[in-house]
Amino acid sequence: MIDKIVGSVEAALGDVADGAVVLVGGFGEAGTPNALLAALLAQGARGLTVVTNNAGVGEGGLAALLKADRVAKLICSYPRSAGSVVFEEVFARGALELELVPQGTLSERIRAGGAGIGGFYVRTAVGTTLAEGRETRVIDGEAYLFEQPIKADLALIHAERADRWGNLTYHAAARNFGPVMAPAARRTVAEVRALVPLGALDPEHVMTPGIFVDWVWRNPKEPTP
Repeated sequence: MIDKIVGSVEAALGDVADGAVVLVGGFGEAGTPNALLAALLAQGARGLTVVTNNAGVGEGGLAALLKADRVAKLICSYPRSAGSVVFEEVFARGALELELVPQGTLSERIRAGGAGIGGFYVRTAVGTTLAEGRETRVIDGEAYLFEQPIKADLALIHAERADRWGNLTYHAAARNFGPVMAPAARRTVAEVRALVPLGALDPEHVMTPGIFVDWVWRNPKEPTP
């Protein structure tokens, strides 16, 4: 019997090796798996490469990992969004490597990693400092920049509901990067607000099929929707 539900956040996270590449869902605070990030901090892995949209808010979640110098490299679109005070301090003292990626390109690089696509060309960032030293190609008279896929060892995402097979639904903007991150990692862990019986989720509403999810943990501190 397939049952991907685990009873503790520690069991859901499992072992994370030093130097792992970790995809972290979230758009600002919407859909951020903060409890899983706290467990990652407690677990102790160092030298991480974190791929995410924002560089944390306040001093919890991802910001706590940055403050503890657990992240060696950040691949991110908006590191200086509102509340990212910890990132600014860590980056200013040279403790963090930063790779800036336009948001749409970031999403597509992650999607390509999960889909087995070897790379793609985009016009975004052509002629900017982000394109320096990068492969370009002229297609139909327009310059394009080659982008490589992003694959990860671990994806940490947040969802609204899950069943024991790991099928996931999301709420509004909290969906963000979850559906593209789940297939792009060797292991995907979902922090959810509610568990439902098998068959209770409308298949048309499932945004992440359970085949892409390894473990599901219900955060008891979040209100059930």
